[in-house]
Amino acid sequence: CDPFFFEKRSVPNQTLKPLPHFMEMNSARRMGLVVTVFGLGLMHAIVAFGNLTDYWTNFEFVKHVLSMDTLFPHTRVLYRALPQTWVHHLFYMLIILAELSIAALFLSATASLYKNRNLDEAGFSYAKKHAYWGVAAGMALWLLAFTVVGGEWFSMWQSAVWNATATARAQVVILLLVYLLLVTVA
Repeated sequence: CDPFFFEKRSVPNQTLKPLPHFMEMNSARRMGLVVTVFGLGLMHAIVAFGNLTDYWTNFEFVKHVLSMDTLFPHTRVLYRALPQTWVHHLFYMLIILAELSIAALFLSATASLYKNRNLDEAGFSYAKKHAYWGVAAGMALWLLAFTVVGGEWFSMWQSAVWNATATARAQVVILLLVYLLLVTVA
């Protein structure tokens, strides 16, 4: 039994030519990472753009979550509520700033990854640094701010209307998958 049987490529009466560089497996993996990182940058840019151009729609979301005014009727955590309007604006502006920062990190990572896609493994790994920062900033927003602070501290999960816990969890999973891609794509 030949252990290399499946690795041999033979076509009768033909000489096989090497694949063009852009079709090699490593190149395809790297481009997949570039597209994925670009997608996260674009998504966060669009979310931030929407929050800036339609400020009052999502401001209502932040206001209700922080005011805790749509929770279960007999909940005992209302002492945590922050009903001050200036606090709502502050939180919302911090969320928008985080979204813009995440977008900038992922979009700059996209440019760096694309520019360095043909470098050796060490060079390409160095080009990933902004993407790692993008994942960290994304986790700060979606895991810490939305899931932990919004979902648990302000009990957003109790609200039938103003509840983004499922969206936040989905973003955390996406960020974790991108982190795994960053670690594994050489």
